[in-house]
Amino acid sequence: MKLLMIYCDYFGYTPSLKTLPDFPEDTEPKVFENVLTAFIQMEAEDENDPKYLETKLVKSLKWAAKKNETKHIILHSFAHLSMSKASPVFTKEFFDVVEKRLLQTGYQVGQTPFGYFLDLDMKAPGRSSARIFKSFEVKSEKNDH
Repeated sequence: MKLLMIYCDYFGYTPSLKTLPDFPEDTEPKVFENVLTAFIQMEAEDENDPKYLETKLVKSLKWAAKKNETKHIILHSFAHLSMSKASPVFTKEFFDVVEKRLLQTGYQVGQTPFGYFLDLDMKAPGRSSARIFKSFEVKSEKNDH
């Protein structure tokens, strides 16, 4: 999993091109303020250990949100950080689980429309805590020794 977190004073999107026909229609533009936007790429290997990655992602998002003094997080599927891609169904289900966990701990959480290219409008401050990249690797084999 690759994760690029950008804190935004302002983050807006408008769905522009639907690329995955099996996901719901969503053409409504939306705008958020004081939000941590998580650009997330799920990789094929990630399907081997989603619980591990779920914990890593939730902890990272909470940490970055606290650093940027916000309780608002947007999850955005961003399949441009790696050549490896998990299946769309796996990725959407994973996002739903992460959203639920964050909501249960007092965060305001949303997801950008899944399966769309979006026109993005962002305003991000120029400070180091506003841009954070993480890469998490799932071990391909578990060592039982």
